[in-house]
Amino acid sequence: MTPFWKLSAAGFAATAIAYGPARMGFGLFLPEFRSVFSISLQAAGFISSLGFFGFFVGLLISQFLTARRGPRPPIVLGLAAATTGMSLVAVASNLTVLSLGVLLAMLSAGFSWTPFSDAINRQVEERLRPVSLSLVSTGTGLGIVAAGAAALLMSIGGVSWRLCWALFAVGSAFALLCNWIALSGAGEASGVRRPLRWQALFRRATTPIFAIGLCYGVTSTVYISFAADRIAQAGGVPGLPANLSGSLVFICYGAFGLLGLVTGQIKTLTGLPWLLRLLLLASALSSVLIALAPASWAGVVVSAGLQGINVMMTSAVLAFWSDRLFPAFPSRGFTAVLLAVATGSVLGPVAAGSFASHFGVTAMFLATAALAASAALAIRSGYISETPHPE
Repeated sequence: MTPFWKLSAAGFAATAIAYGPARMGFGLFLPEFRSVFSISLQAAGFISSLGFFGFFVGLLISQFLTARRGPRPPIVLGLAAATTGMSLVAVASNLTVLSLGVLLAMLSAGFSWTPFSDAINRQVEERLRPVSLSLVSTGTGLGIVAAGAAALLMSIGGVSWRLCWALFAVGSAFALLCNWIALSGAGEASGVRRPLRWQALFRRATTPIFAIGLCYGVTSTVYISFAADRIAQAGGVPGLPANLSGSLVFICYGAFGLLGLVTGQIKTLTGLPWLLRLLLLASALSSVLIALAPASWAGVVVSAGLQGINVMMTSAVLAFWSDRLFPAFPSRGFTAVLLAVATGSVLGPVAAGSFASHFGVTAMFLATAALAASAALAIRSGYISETPHPE
């Protein structure tokens, strides 16, 4: 097998697990978890934020390991964390074990994306690198669809959520084995180590990308943490049991998110400032629909679809925007942007859970929509720069 296919397939499997069931599974199964473990909305927000804190820590460790040991160790370690975490969730008998499992599972997302840029850069010929990286990122959307479909089919068949998580763990173990083999030739880190001058990343021209990353982290994680539970508590959509309706959210979310593959073409047509405005407004409308129409097929499908498009396209935007701003240190620059996203991901669910416990879930989603809409209105074309950032 050529390096192109070997690394593309391995990366596809890694992101499908890490950004599919490992990262989204808690929100997907929150209705069941709330029933079994008597979890309040405030506690659910705390557990979700704890998991996204794992994502934050994973990014830092991954950057450190990749710079010193090459891409293989962080990717393998991340998939090992996903396997262990999802296994713990499957057997959890109390809230502590459940929380630890969620933390380890979501830790994997921080490990399992950015190192592939390094591995592909080393082994895949230049003309095929964009295609390979696109295939790796596509694993995210299909992983989310697969997780939602598995939950839907198992619920219809009356199979326990524990078996579902056990199968996720088996899939993660298989991805771990594939990546262990595929990355055996990825090599060690480069012998030339440039000083990590993180302060060089933060300038006036780079403020917008970090601000949008922070906002994106808040709004997207509030949605994936609470949307399924919002629908279940509202009684579900007509024709589906309440506990199955959350699966519909994630299936639509992942399927529509595959449109992220055409982000570059859309950006060429609209320009970066307008693309960012449209994505933020899509996020706002998505939250409004889940707040006001959680028991409507049209409301749920459109809401999940818009959120999936927003998440996948914004991820792509942040990747190529970061690459333009920090051409001299792309991995470090992109890691800094993802850390801003991770900070929002930690703050968002815990704040939203607390807000919902005082003002209600509808108000929580409307407040999230207001944040996204305000960010869209705040964008000024003159401040959105794609100029390469001097080192």
